[in-house]
Amino acid sequence: MEQKLKISYFKPDRQGVFACDDGYLFATEADTDKDCGVILYTKEGNEIRIPFSNSGRRGTLYGVRVESLDGIFSFTKYNYYNGEVIYTDPYAKLVDGLQAWGSFEICPRETFGMLTDMPFDWEDDKSPETPIQDTIIYGLNVRAFTMDKSSGVKNKGTFEGIIQKIPHFKKLGITAIELMPAYEYEECMKTEHGHENRVNCWGFQNGFYFAPKASYSAHRADISFKELVKALHKNDIELMMHFYFPPECRPSYIIDVLRYWCMEYHVDGFRLSGFHIPYEFIAGDAILKGCKIRAPYFRLDEIYEKPPVYRNLLADNGNFKNDMRRFLKGDENLIQQVIHYHKNNSGFCGMVNYMADYDGFSLYDLVSYEKKHNESNGENNRDGVETNYSWNCGAEGESRKKAVLELRRKQLKNAISFLFLSQGVPYLFSGDEFANTRYGNNNAYCQDNETGFVKWKMNRFSKDIFDFVCNISKLRKEHELLHFKQELLSMDSIACGYPDISYHGTEAWRPDTSYISRMIGIMLYGEYSHTSHSESLYIAYNMHWEAHELALPKLPKGKEWCPLFTTDDTMSTCSINENMVLIQGRTVAIYISKTNPAMNTKKHSKKKKVS
Repeated sequence: MEQKLKISYFKPDRQGVFACDDGYLFATEADTDKDCGVILYTKEGNEIRIPFSNSGRRGTLYGVRVESLDGIFSFTKYNYYNGEVIYTDPYAKLVDGLQAWGSFEICPRETFGMLTDMPFDWEDDKSPETPIQDTIIYGLNVRAFTMDKSSGVKNKGTFEGIIQKIPHFKKLGITAIELMPAYEYEECMKTEHGHENRVNCWGFQNGFYFAPKASYSAHRADISFKELVKALHKNDIELMMHFYFPPECRPSYIIDVLRYWCMEYHVDGFRLSGFHIPYEFIAGDAILKGCKIRAPYFRLDEIYEKPPVYRNLLADNGNFKNDMRRFLKGDENLIQQVIHYHKNNSGFCGMVNYMADYDGFSLYDLVSYEKKHNESNGENNRDGVETNYSWNCGAEGESRKKAVLELRRKQLKNAISFLFLSQGVPYLFSGDEFANTRYGNNNAYCQDNETGFVKWKMNRFSKDIFDFVCNISKLRKEHELLHFKQELLSMDSIACGYPDISYHGTEAWRPDTSYISRMIGIMLYGEYSHTSHSESLYIAYNMHWEAHELALPKLPKGKEWCPLFTTDDTMSTCSINENMVLIQGRTVAIYISKTNPAMNTKKHSKKKKVS
């Protein structure tokens, strides 16, 4: 039976589809002189075309109102047409046709916008609004994160699977989850010659930016995503999304996308990459100022005249990854960079530090492979970056040699220490907290398998790394000295007799920054902390393969240095001998100031005079 409809036109002020009492409002851009309009589809596949009219045109925006006269709107899907071309709304809030992951029966698949509005009870949902200086970000790919059978979750590779891993995030001290593209996109790819099918697991391509990815959901994508956000917020964890915008995306469209996810899905932040991104407009947008915005860089002088009250911008910290990787493997002439990265921070913008990400080597592969091994990508190992600044610790790939494994264990702990002991915001990618491997593949974009998946089965080696990450994350949270809001000044700004941060070598206060130096001592003085933990910290780095001594600066009367932790298993790393410490090769050690009651006891050299 044909449904009776009432068609009317309106002049829209924005694009999208919006529910009204007995139907929907459709608004889209159509810069054309051809016949154009909306196509409505029923569940049975019946369709009706409704042309646009100039009476509902504002500029190149067209608006049409479609209502049911009998109170039942039987259409469930829609598309737009422009002449002979039929296309899916780039503002569609849900997309039909891509629910099955990696379905190559028809490639590319036919898609439709969905006409389904379902209420959602956010309860008392509230964003944690974690200050940037207290933030620790954990990056993940929704499917790869829990798809492996070892993940132990019920709905593998989904938003629901992430919810089951919230206790894992809590143990790590994570404050924000950053999802790789989780908006709708066609993952099925044809190669140039069409001879082989591949799956794009990462999603860095054009997509339907208003719709959550249906194949990442065990139920309705929009409801599943909202449940994820709500569950994370209840555990004081924020959710950030990575968006890639190709050249065809206009700046105004990008702003619309970010605002929508902020308001509709309560998303707490975004990582942006691609082309024509209006960073200055995003930074100045009143709605988006409540979201963390991560990007490769910002022209801060064009955005701010003075430091903002609430910092929400996050800039990737330059070459932290490459330089600190080189320092890790023992390259020369890097002490000045270590000093810079260790304090690099800004009152205007947070700085994101990371040793590994979704692309390039995983953290474990960084200490296990010297060459990329991308043969399974089908491009004769030509894809992926050539330079990884890695060292395999004496054996390429998997090894059972005890000496190799012990060195890899130490190097992993060293890399994690660089990350969590530097000022700025640590970014940890999923699986790196327990030495997950991608088997030397540094471009696993098409590896929808064990290579690309996070393997959750832990052994003694991976459990040791995981425990180390948990402990150093806790240490960072407890000591404000390790995550200040503003950049440290390297001067005595409060007249306490010590600078906030200072550098030391074999002699206190005299760091060795020469070309061949691979060691540095860094002191963070406790009186600059505004928290109850006001102990001073001394961080010793020795990335030379031989042991070296470093001097501990003298503390005020009544205080002494005590060992806190080391990445070396030998106790000799922590021993103190007359304000000198012997740091083993390729080792990080931390010392903390403690009050020694015996040192405060007054010694009376004269007897009391008897009158």
